[in-house]
Amino acid sequence: MSARPAFDWPALMRLGLCELRLTPRDFWALTPAELMICLGLDSAPAPLTRARLEELAARFPDHAKGPQE
Repeated sequence: MSARPAFDWPALMRLGLCELRLTPRDFWALTPAELMICLGLDSAPAPLTRARLEELAARFPDHAKGPQE
């Protein structure tokens, strides 16, 4: 059985306290999963924004196959 990798607490604290500007109390109140969500590192896909929709529409335009009139 392999050992589970340890958390890099100094890096997580730097991200939470410096990047997110959390207070120490708020940082330590978060679960690791909540911290990952705050940092945008969760595995859930991002919601579809207007900009992303327009990007996809430009990349994959709706048009009939064959000669266009």
